[in-house]
Amino acid sequence: MRDVRGDELVLRGGADPVVLVPDPARRSAFLLRVGTTDQSYVDLEDPLRLEFDYVQRIADVVDALFEPGATLRAVHVGGAGLTLPRYVAATRPGSVQTVLEPDEELTDFVRARLPLPRASGIKVRAVDGRSGLPALRDEIADVVVLDAFAGAQVPAGLTTEEAFADLHRVLRPGGVLVLNVTDRGPFAYTRRVLAGLRARFGVVGLCAEPSTLKGRRFGNVVLVATDRPAGVDLWTTIADRAGRPPFPYRVLHGARLDQLVGGARPFTDEDAAPSPPPPADLLGLG
Repeated sequence: MRDVRGDELVLRGGADPVVLVPDPARRSAFLLRVGTTDQSYVDLEDPLRLEFDYVQRIADVVDALFEPGATLRAVHVGGAGLTLPRYVAATRPGSVQTVLEPDEELTDFVRARLPLPRASGIKVRAVDGRSGLPALRDEIADVVVLDAFAGAQVPAGLTTEEAFADLHRVLRPGGVLVLNVTDRGPFAYTRRVLAGLRARFGVVGLCAEPSTLKGRRFGNVVLVATDRPAGVDLWTTIADRAGRPPFPYRVLHGARLDQLVGGARPFTDEDAAPSPPPPADLLGLG
């Protein structure tokens, strides 16, 4: 189903509609909304314009860990509007990127209405993360980004010990895994995800808005995991970038992260759970 309602283009209607909404302030920019969740913002003329704060934080991590302009091999679990793959293609020409996105109709819609640049190096596979990861070779990626949602929740199977083992296997030595999850204090879900990451990776950190960390609001939480020796300089660089925007993020690592995680146990495939749903009155969380 494809129809036009005002300036909006509808791929699917019903209880979980998929809608492309033009940005009235920028003719080249569009918001991709799935259900009540704003999944992606894409500016066709400026792929470096990252409207969502959490997407900018993920880009900050990538740019802090790798030399400017250096080509990367990246795997993205979750695609939607392909905002971050477009950013990497623009800032690091020649990079090779694989996107695991199970909604083939959505991908076709995005490609038709928000076309990728020529020779972007972005390939989309119509498969979910847990099904698609085993097909990837060992140590194939410098970066893995997990930003996958079923509706407004991270699927249960993507944040278990078993899933992290596969994600770790796909990364090259010195590579980085970056995850976007949603939660609010006291972070019962995020604490268990962090425990799973710390069981597999040597260095783990967290970025979130202060109001989210203090439990005042439900929001995005960006998690970072790597095995490279990541001393204070890495976290200082990320914290500096995260602290610049009008709505800054704080960075937790080391002893402060120990305190947050406490005695939390990792999720396993036997007791996996999705991320908590957002409050009923909260719309537009991506």
